[in-house]
Amino acid sequence: MKKILKSSIGFMLLGLVGLTTITSCSEDFPGNVESDNFTDLKEIRIVNAGPAGDQVLEGEINELTKTIKFPQLDTLSDLQNVKFEAVLSDGAKLEKDVFALPYTTGETQKEVYLKVVNSPRFKEYKAIVRYNVVLRGINLETTEVYDYSLNPFGNPMYPSFATANTRGTGFDGNYVLVAERSGVGLHLLEVAKLKQNIVEPILLNTEGVTGGTFPYSMAAQINGHSYVANLSGPLKIYHWANPSDKPDVIANIALGDFGLTARHGDALSVDLDDNGNGFAYTMSGDGNIIRVKITNYKDGSDVTVIKPRINYEQWGHYSHIKGTEDYMISGHSQAPSLVNNAGSILYTLGANTLPRSISDIKIFTFNDQRYLLGITVPRNAPTTGADLKLYNITKGETIVDALTALDQSAVSGKNAPAEFSYNILTGVNINPGTQAGYHIVKDADGKDSKLMIYGATTTGGFAIIEFDAHINDL
Repeated sequence: MKKILKSSIGFMLLGLVGLTTITSCSEDFPGNVESDNFTDLKEIRIVNAGPAGDQVLEGEINELTKTIKFPQLDTLSDLQNVKFEAVLSDGAKLEKDVFALPYTTGETQKEVYLKVVNSPRFKEYKAIVRYNVVLRGINLETTEVYDYSLNPFGNPMYPSFATANTRGTGFDGNYVLVAERSGVGLHLLEVAKLKQNIVEPILLNTEGVTGGTFPYSMAAQINGHSYVANLSGPLKIYHWANPSDKPDVIANIALGDFGLTARHGDALSVDLDDNGNGFAYTMSGDGNIIRVKITNYKDGSDVTVIKPRINYEQWGHYSHIKGTEDYMISGHSQAPSLVNNAGSILYTLGANTLPRSISDIKIFTFNDQRYLLGITVPRNAPTTGADLKLYNITKGETIVDALTALDQSAVSGKNAPAEFSYNILTGVNINPGTQAGYHIVKDADGKDSKLMIYGATTTGGFAIIEFDAHINDL
């Protein structure tokens, strides 16, 4: 099975950095110091934990990484005077044994460097002090990656992405939908099998799928249902409840009937509830957006044209924020905006808050934390790659509050920090078929158990990343 742990990627990168450092800077290292004064750290503990200062927390020493982990520290401890006590080599001592580690709301841990000295020798350890607070959201230590992209650490890129024939994909946690214009054609891949490195395309019945520049081009996958749009001419949207069935035609739109001239079908956004009710959206280069109402997964009606104040072009996405009446609209050429279902803009992020060209923005809640997911579209410089990015935007009562806080976290001209990032393609591709998606797995009690995120791009392939929820048993 070719799956990648995020920690493994980190160690590989650190190893490369370390090798480069040794190779390029060896002349700067001091020579070995001959001495019998050892600096071994045998035991380490915090001796004044707890409200009364009478609790002892034993540290777990990792000599390989020179790190120390402690059990959770009660936030009612005297955090201005956290005292460390160690068992050391004869003659050695901690250079400093009392530290101020104040707790700030939202923090989960502090890191402090402990220096063992026995002149002329010394040794440093990174102590990780975790606060006794409830941890929410994703647990990055459990990250698993199932990669079929050009990222060199995973499987080879899935062959359907070798050319620009695949520009549209979908993901619902159980299946990946691939709209390959030639070759294999329109097909599904089962996620459970992909996790086992098994690739078995499930072909969709394309009987009656005709018309347009291409009869199928863009795709969306929701709750086991597949949706595909042609590249317009008239614009058609198809639906499959079962891949072997002849598809339902839920929209067949003559653009001229609505006064539209620019093509649609370069992107497809479909947002439905658990009953299959919601909307499909396609955009055009002149800023017009076609909205189609969907009922019971398969019935299309109420075709409407909306035009936001900002033109997000034909590769843009229009994504509903579940539990609200709001949407995120995003495209490779403009900063994302919060809008209502009629396209009226409620808030636009700063131009430098997120990476340029980030698109297919999704906002959702997982394990009591609010997240923003997006993927950069590698259409032109300065964006030179497709990177799937996940941001924690829990701060703030409303979505506007959260986006405002995200803007404020982008300081000194730098983008806001992402909680997780994964590269799918390095380079530029003028065919910007790029998608992001997510799926939340519930446990037997209905609680959030796992978060799966997905990213795909033309000539780059796709990747699925899975995180466990924090379960607060540290």
